[in-house]
Amino acid sequence: MEGIEHRTVKVNGINMHIAEKGQGPVILFIHGFPELWYTWRHQIQALASLGYRAVAPDLRGYGDTDAPADPSSYTYFHVVGDLVALLDAVAADQEKVFVVGHDWGALIAWYFCLLRPDRVKALVNMSVAFTPRNPQRKTLETLRAVYGDDYYMCRLQEPGEIEAEFAQIGAARVMKEFLTFRHPGPLFLPKGKGFGHPPDAPIPLPSWLSEDDVNYYANFFEKKGFTGGINYYRNLDRNWELTAPWTGAQIKVPVKFIVGDQDLVYNSVGGKDFIHKGGLKKFVPFLEEVVVMEGVAHFINEERPTEISEHIHDFIKKF
Repeated sequence: MEGIEHRTVKVNGINMHIAEKGQGPVILFIHGFPELWYTWRHQIQALASLGYRAVAPDLRGYGDTDAPADPSSYTYFHVVGDLVALLDAVAADQEKVFVVGHDWGALIAWYFCLLRPDRVKALVNMSVAFTPRNPQRKTLETLRAVYGDDYYMCRLQEPGEIEAEFAQIGAARVMKEFLTFRHPGPLFLPKGKGFGHPPDAPIPLPSWLSEDDVNYYANFFEKKGFTGGINYYRNLDRNWELTAPWTGAQIKVPVKFIVGDQDLVYNSVGGKDFIHKGGLKKFVPFLEEVVVMEGVAHFINEERPTEISEHIHDFIKKF
């Protein structure tokens, strides 16, 4: 990718790989699962050309960033700690930065803003709305009650189990299955059945995703495995326990939220009502815009790169 520079920064006890380009106010791009800095390749180029400095790390467990062996080392607090230390290292001259997140990166971004609002000018978040902590029931108990044991977040819990299934399928095919998923409903991964397709059935790629893109991701996951990224899911209940002091707390930074109407998360039980009937605004009082993009699925920043770059710029240029 032309002009994008790569380096490794020591943060919070780990070595973190970052991709960066441009000069000016910093935008911190936070990727999701199963992705890398590369998911932001289009936005890095676009926002750098508009006078910003785009910084996109591989989060802990991903790509060229260290992957701690202990599964409990992947909580919100670990990852937000990594990112605060990253900003201290690469943007020490900027008291506050812009933050952009997608998928797990959106969850991390919400908690970054909850824990360190003093470091954030404004947030553009995609696909995953803030979910307030339910003090009455742990996260996995709720997910199992609503969706059952075959729901993908539940199936990712047993160490080594889903990794073995993914190894059988192969990293490239796993990436294709995730990136091309367009069903506006929950993803189920029944044991031993993978994504429900015959292993030799071709998976046609959409126009926005090339074989080279798939292979870029797959090469890293072949080398490193999926465990680092899956460990984020294995901390759902630990995060629930650790965030008890923030029950009912609000996120008090300016926010724009963008989601596709075909996104599985947007179509989850109660998801649309929470976003559109005041629930999200209650916990994110400075929510300024909600954008629902028609005909767009989960990997919104890759599927509609130009529009997403414009949405980001239109919002952050106000600050």
